[in-house]
Amino acid sequence: METRKVQVTGGSTYTVSLPKDWATENDVSGGTTVEFHAEDDLLLLTPQRDDGHTEGTLDISDLEDDDELIRAVMTMYVSGFDVITLTTDRMTAHQRRTIRDATQGLVGLEVIEEMPNKMVLQDLLDSSELSIQNAITRMRLVSLTMLEDAVEALITDDDELAHDVMERDDDVDRLWFMTSRIFRTVLRNPTAVNEIGFPRETCFDFQSAARQLERVADHATKIASLALEVGEVPENAAEPLRNLRREASYVPEKAMEALLTDDSEEASRLASDARSHVPRVDEMVREADREIHEFDTQLAQVLGLVIDSLSRTADYGTNIAESALQKAAPRPSR
Repeated sequence: METRKVQVTGGSTYTVSLPKDWATENDVSGGTTVEFHAEDDLLLLTPQRDDGHTEGTLDISDLEDDDELIRAVMTMYVSGFDVITLTTDRMTAHQRRTIRDATQGLVGLEVIEEMPNKMVLQDLLDSSELSIQNAITRMRLVSLTMLEDAVEALITDDDELAHDVMERDDDVDRLWFMTSRIFRTVLRNPTAVNEIGFPRETCFDFQSAARQLERVADHATKIASLALEVGEVPENAAEPLRNLRREASYVPEKAMEALLTDDSEEASRLASDARSHVPRVDEMVREADREIHEFDTQLAQVLGLVIDSLSRTADYGTNIAESALQKAAPRPSR
């Protein structure tokens, strides 16, 4: 850490010198315009950027597998690049289709240029148009609805509903990638904090909650896939599973209410309510585990996996409640 003394010039102007090493590394010299960003008692300084776009180039010549190529596009997107150039000696038709498929799973990303040896992608949404709070609110609705429908598909042997649940997982993944991108952008770019409307700490809490909701959706997808493997569940198991799903979902539902409220006292109450509900879920899990031993081996195994997924849902809700408590806690003074 370096320190500088503030000088007063002209009776009303405060000046301070910049560290030479930092200025050199960031191409700051005489005449360079810099930006100041105030955030509570912090004052952040950054060189002014011409258009605000962050560009990145990736050579995809060695990425022969579709999954690797899709993952590369997603990684560049989440890392915060506004313009992504993918290059190779000669772009194949299959690579182009794979890249287009990847962009469809990412909010705001579009193909803007194609040439024989490259494709250029650009995020066409402004930071001010993105709402991390709206994203996690949507993730909460979709993931918990997926979980309810997945259990119902299992109980009623509704394959069509099971497939529908599995397809909705793409919507949650799309929102998860977007929240991760916003969070990384806020860390890298001080200007984004003002455009997005939340401090970095709050964006971290939202992104942490989004991760938990993405996991809930993954388990809903898992239950839906298991529903395709077995027939209709016996009546004496159906109601306990519905009740367990309802009680397990209560934890992330209340935890999200706690995270999204601006009232610190109310947030603490809701988060504590969510956490105190976990022992009830654990007891129901133990009861359900005892009941499924009466069924044949294959069904018992499937239902055991379903019960585990519902138990984990409550655990993820507990993690969200922890984030809500941290967000509601008083901020230490510097």
